[in-house]
Order: sequence, then structure tokens, then C-alpha cells
Amino acid sequence: MEEVIRVQDHYYILATSSRADGRTRVLKDEETFAIFDDFGDVVPLGLGEQGIYHEGTRYLSRLELRVNGRRPLLLSSTVRDQNDLLVVDLTNPDIRVSEDSVFRRDILHLFRSKFLFRGSCFERLRLTNHGLDPVTLKLSMRFSADFADIFEVRGTARPRRGKLLDPVAREGVLVLGYDGLDGTHRQTTIECFPKPQHIDGTELTFELMLGPQTSETIYCTVSCELGEVRRQGLAYDHALGAASNMLAEGRARRPEITTGNERFNTWLARSSSDLSMMLTQTTHGLYPYAGVPWFSTVFGRDGIITALQMLWLDPSVARGVLGFLAANQATETNALQDSEPGKILHETRRGEMAALGEIPFGRYYGSIDSTPLFVLLAGAYYERTGDRALIESIWPQIVLALRWIDTYGDRDQDGFVEYMRHTPEGLAQQGWKDSHDSVFHASGEMAEPPIALCEVQAYVYQAKRRAAELAHLLGHEEHARTLRTQAESLRVRFEEKFWSEELGTYVIALDGQKRPCEVRSSNAGHCLFGNIASPEHASRTVATLMGEDMFSGWGVRTLGTNQRRYNPMSYHNGSVWPHDNALIARGFANYGSTDAATALFKGLFDLSQFVDLTRVPELVCGFTRRPAEGPTRYPVACAPQAWAAAAVYMLLQSSLGMLIRAPQQQLLFERSMLPDFLPWVRISNLKVGEASIDVLLERHELDVGIRVLRRSGDVQIIAIK
Repeated sequence: MEEVIRVQDHYYILATSSRADGRTRVLKDEETFAIFDDFGDVVPLGLGEQGIYHEGTRYLSRLELRVNGRRPLLLSSTVRDQNDLLVVDLTNPDIRVSEDSVFRRDILHLFRSKFLFRGSCFERLRLTNHGLDPVTLKLSMRFSADFADIFEVRGTARPRRGKLLDPVAREGVLVLGYDGLDGTHRQTTIECFPKPQHIDGTELTFELMLGPQTSETIYCTVSCELGEVRRQGLAYDHALGAASNMLAEGRARRPEITTGNERFNTWLARSSSDLSMMLTQTTHGLYPYAGVPWFSTVFGRDGIITALQMLWLDPSVARGVLGFLAANQATETNALQDSEPGKILHETRRGEMAALGEIPFGRYYGSIDSTPLFVLLAGAYYERTGDRALIESIWPQIVLALRWIDTYGDRDQDGFVEYMRHTPEGLAQQGWKDSHDSVFHASGEMAEPPIALCEVQAYVYQAKRRAAELAHLLGHEEHARTLRTQAESLRVRFEEKFWSEELGTYVIALDGQKRPCEVRSSNAGHCLFGNIASPEHASRTVATLMGEDMFSGWGVRTLGTNQRRYNPMSYHNGSVWPHDNALIARGFANYGSTDAATALFKGLFDLSQFVDLTRVPELVCGFTRRPAEGPTRYPVACAPQAWAAAAVYMLLQSSLGMLIRAPQQQLLFERSMLPDFLPWVRISNLKVGEASIDVLLERHELDVGIRVLRRSGDVQIIAIK
């Protein structure tokens, strides 16, 4: 294999073939996700990532549907707006039956629908004969399962594997099994109704006779079974109803947003559905898994940022994230896991390789920003909800996180939080840009660790300010005063060490020798998000980030075009990330630059109109926007990606200048603007503490009008022009 795109140091995705070669269809439910091609099949194309996965393992690596030995012709394929059902329309090709007989194309209509629920994939296949004569045919489905760990699929070679078992067919049921090196038995059970007439190895064959204008329906369930778990058989309709009800319950938690632009409404609907799909129920509440296919698991940073983006809309996500991360906070020093007491989780993985320690990511703590972001989220959550009980319950974990920031996070006690990995197996770069080559000097020389990233200092600053408010709330006045003093001291030192007059913005980092990495990057926008920037430097940073070398037309690039390592096709050195831009837009709004925030909003709205299913991906290439052309796709971007899907909510919030202060029962709109593609926005059933409100915002030539349509309970509306 040839390495094309490096995603992470040591553990990376091999891009031997672009995912842009053909569309894939994605489904997810809890710990299970599936990637199909347009036909609803699983075939080894592109990166070879197609399949049905459960808890970090691929349980189905091939599924091929054939009519009389031939692949059907594709008519249409889509995932419903609710993300609950993949629907595919197919027809038969011309098939020669004998020397002088042809089964003509377009006579047979095959309608496939499939969904995931509780570790199983349910499929209904309806065949209809639209001809004038009876049709006799053989329908076959071929299955195989490699039980590959997700890291194997990504390209990691293993010296040895467990044992693939011979297929077992009994009473019309096919079982594919694997005994792992971790001592765990995994199996894929395939059951169809009616039962197939023949099972030959891994191929199931149905012999059908369809009269004119008649139909036949076949149901097939593929179940992922781990250890002693055996899936309870459910009828297709019953399982679909239960799955749809669960998604509807999730949507009912959120306020309804409607606007005067149907294309924007479509983007909102897809984002909402993607987030509902990515949200996974844990023992501590909902957690947004990061992305499909490579990151369908808990990531600390991704979960926190997604929760922040959704906070005004659905604070229950933040509650689940805080609960899970508090419960999984590090309690000991472990070099392989990059863990230290008080540190917040980077990621957790399931599967054979994690269980065996072949990868360090079973429970891995190698991120420098998850810990301050955890504290920051806790403070923001309280402001949004007034939920004192949760803050009291996780206050010990907040204190431990703050202690980690001051000790392990600041190893040399220079007042800045920096990172370096403890073993060669860990991530070399531990900020959100975790590619091996993402932090460097103006010359292109890589920065030597320990590295202090600019945005991490901003997160720490905001975390301490938020923690001071929580300490005051809980009666810890001395601790609150200490935190406020520490935050102000950090702000002063930060301005001295990180500001660059030459760049007109903040440097990306300080290296191990405290030399500034004089590189113009999007990281500086996060400093505005964290409110650490002085007003003057914030204004100049806005102008720099919106300059031609940084703003592509779709969004702010991760790296300026005139920087030494700029590459519009790299993962972190010139690409455009929606979540990055959402945080930057929020930072712009913090300093009154709502017009710049709205410009980013418009760029990403335009981007959404060019991507499949209106699903904004993890990132796109950073080429300058060209007239009448869409963005250039990044070959291995995850889609859906939770923080990309949630970006639209923070962009809308930033444009409206909206802030909810639940303890004060206040809804604020500061310097509100609406982009030219949004004539009006209506938000219905927005919860503010115990109250709820419906509000309409309308764009005028020089202003945004705000009208209260319904108010239930005590809530004050404050508009700051």
C-alpha cells in the first residue's frame, strides 16, 4: 500500500483509493454503524471501509445481491432525512436466459430498505414484476465477514490474528464466526424470511416465480453477536417503529427552528438527523460519537465541542458528556495511555486490538485541551441551565482537572500549559490538529516539544474564569479569588508571548525552548472564542483571518496560503474545517465582529449546498473558491461527523449574538445580524430555565427585528444593538 494522506502520527488512514470515487450510504445506531454502497451492498472498493461494524469490529465485510448471477441496475439511492432508513431502487439488467431468449431489462423492480437497531441490520427486499408474462428467477445474496478491527481497516498491520471459523448453516440460518486472540467469540448471524432454498457456503439463493404485476417480499436480518450475547429476533416493522420512535423522542427535546430559506432548512434538518444518529446512550447520558467511519466512539475533545455547539439548543448533550468524562477521568500516571491524575479522556476504543493492548487507545488521554475544555463546558452548562445539582456532583472532578492544569499541564511552571507524549506509540501532536506535521516554525522546521498551543492557553483562561464562577456559586470564595487571579495573570503573559506584530495575529505555539512558532493559522481564532485576546488584538486577528490568504470563500483555512507548509489538500495544513469555523465565528461575535461571523456562516451555508445529502463533512480542501464550482472534497473525510453537523447551530447563534443565562432567566441578543440568505428565523419552544419562549427574528435593511410570539413562564428578553 502507498501512503497518501497521513491523519495521525503512527496511527493513520491509508488512502490507497479515494472515497470520492463513489458515494457511500451511512447508518448508525448506538454501538453499531454500517457503510454501504449506493446499491445497498458491501463491496471492497475505495478504502475498503464498507461493512457493518459493532463495538470497533467489522461483522460483515461483503454483501452482494445478484439476480440470475448479475448485479441489478441502480435507479436511485438515498438515506431518508431522519437518517433512519436507507432506501434503494434497482431494476434488472438484460440477462440472456438461452440462445434465443433474453430476460429484458427494466421488467423487475427491486426495492431495498434497511436500517440498524440494537446491534442488527434489518432489510426488506420487495421484488415486483412489471411485465406481462410470468418471470422465474434466482435471487442470491453472498455474505462474508472478516471480523477486522477498525484499526486494521484503517491500515494497521497485525502480526497475527484470531481464527476465522467455517460458515455454519442450520435451518436456513447462516452463522459466520471468529475466535479472537482476546478470548472473545464474535459471530454474525444471518436469517431470512422466507428461508432460502439453498445455502452454499456463504451464498443464500431464493428461487422465485413472479406472475405479471405481482410482488414478493424477502426479509433479512444480519445480527452482530459478541461473547454470550444473542440478538432477540424482531420483525422488521416492529424494529423500524421502535427505532423511529427513539429518534422522534430525541428531536422532541430540542426547540424547533424554521427559517425563510428552504435550502437552509434542509441543512438544518440533515444536521439534526446526523446528530440524532451520532448520539449514543451511555450510563451517564447521551454522548455524541465523533464520526463515521474512523471515529465512531467517544472522543473527549469532539464530544465537548459538539456539546458546546449544541448547548443553547439541547443542553442534555452537555450533561451526558460531562457525566461520562467525569466518570472516566484519569486517576493514575500511565505512560502508555498518556494519563495523569485529573486528566480528561482523549478517546476510548473497543475491539480486539484495544483489548490486547496492540493500540494504546482502549482508554487514552493524549490530548492537551480536553481537560480545560471539560471545565469550560461545565461553566457554560451551568450558565445555560442553572443545574446546580450536576455541578455539585462533578465539582471534585472539576477541582482535579484544575489541579492537573496547574501541575502536569504546566510541567515547567512557566504559566503555560504544554504537551509532549510519554511513549513513541502516543500522539506526537495533542491539540485538535493532531497530524504529525501540524505545529512548526515559519521556516517549516517542526516544533520540538513540549509545545504550548495558543488556543490551549485561551481554553485554560476561560476554564479558570468559568471555574471561579462555579466556586463562588458553591461557596468556595478563596478558591474563586485564586482562579480569577490566575486567569488574569495568564492573560497578561499570553499577550506578551503569543502576539506577533508581523503576523497581525497570535502565533500558533511556543516550542520547547519557548521560541514562538511564527505561523498564521486558524488556531488564533480560538483565542477569541476563549476571550483571552485584548480588544485591539482581537480586531486585528479578525481582519487577518478574513484576509485573502486565510479565508478561502468557504471558510477560514487551517493555515494561510503564504505559510511554508501550506497544502490545500493536507488534513490540517490548509484545509477548511466546519467546526473550526464555528468556533472562530463565535470568537468573532464575542468581540462584536458579527459581520465577520455572518460571512463565515454564509460560506459554510454555500458549502452545504454542494455536498451529498446536504451533509457537511469533517473537512474540505482549502482551494480558493471558484465561481460556479463547489468545494473540493477531502478524500478520507468522515461524513457524518458530529462537530461538523453541530457547526450550523453555533454559526446561527454567533450571527444572532444569542446567549441564554438561565439562572437570571435571561435571553440576550447582542448586535444581531442575519445573512442575506435568511430573511427570518423562528425559534419555537426554546427553554430558558423553567420558562419557554417562541421568538421570531426578521432581517431589515439596517437591523434585525425581534418579536416574542409566545412566552410561558418568567423570561426576560434583552436586545443590545
